[in-house]
Amino acid sequence: MPMTRGSFSAWLEKYGRAWENRDAQAAAELYAEDGTYQVTPFVEPMRGRAAILDYWTHVAQTEEQVQFSYEILAVTSEQGIARWRASFVIAPPGLTTKLDGIFVISLDDNGKCAWLREWWHKRQTE
Repeated sequence: MPMTRGSFSAWLEKYGRAWENRDAQAAAELYAEDGTYQVTPFVEPMRGRAAILDYWTHVAQTEEQVQFSYEILAVTSEQGIARWRASFVIAPPGLTTKLDGIFVISLDDNGKCAWLREWWHKRQTE
């Protein structure tokens, strides 16, 4: 099933909700069993839902007061591109963090993420 603006938006809404609720299981469930997640272009992608769950478990334990928003930039039948923003507090040590980034995402026929690549920049203050 080709990606549509609606399916991409629905996936991003669930992603944001999982992050804001600090729900690692809900975040991991957004990925196909063999999905990949590359958080920066300089690291190897996490491979498989179990690895992604480990990553999100750490996120849920260390990030508080999460706010997430996005803007869809482009959608083709194979992938979607979105600009996203997030803010949260890393605890400890209490660093207020803002991220501004880009996602490139492909969804499988079941609406699960087959692969995600992201680029972001952060600003932190104490």
